[in-house]
Amino acid sequence: MNAAYSTTKETTKTKVLVINALFIALTVVATMFINIRLPIMGNGGLIHMGNIPLFIAAFVYGRKTGAIAGAFGMGLFDIISGWALWAPFTFVIVGAMGYVAGLIAEKMPGKKVLVYSLAVVAALVIKIVGYYFTEVVLYGNWIQPFGSIPGNIMQVVLAGLVVIPLAGRMKKLL
Repeated sequence: MNAAYSTTKETTKTKVLVINALFIALTVVATMFINIRLPIMGNGGLIHMGNIPLFIAAFVYGRKTGAIAGAFGMGLFDIISGWALWAPFTFVIVGAMGYVAGLIAEKMPGKKVLVYSLAVVAALVIKIVGYYFTEVVLYGNWIQPFGSIPGNIMQVVLAGLVVIPLAGRMKKLL
């Protein structure tokens, strides 16, 4: 009996590890290969689709997987794409986005479409505030970071428009 329990526990740990690794990889790939740089003020901003796997991970598998996918996936993108200075900030900001979005999706009662929409809005606020202050720190300017806000809004809203209608169905399938 003890051997059967440990095999089940090991299988569960392995499954969690594989799912986390999969969503880290999907987040890196979607961020790296599906993006557009906006030519707006200063840094401008990067519109990417890395938030799609991040939100799917958070809504389908929960806050821990959402946080891991966001923090490690987009942090790894920053490191391997020449944005290493941004990696620690991204790790915290996008990890928080995934955690909060997953937490809202897990704990809030109500229609899933509304719950997921609220989770996306919360993640958007975290992204805008987090990256605004990151740019203030990195560039030493309080005005220049406003140029990145349109890109941040666009990428999170686009991801929400893709994920919200799909997440409930995907959760039922998995």
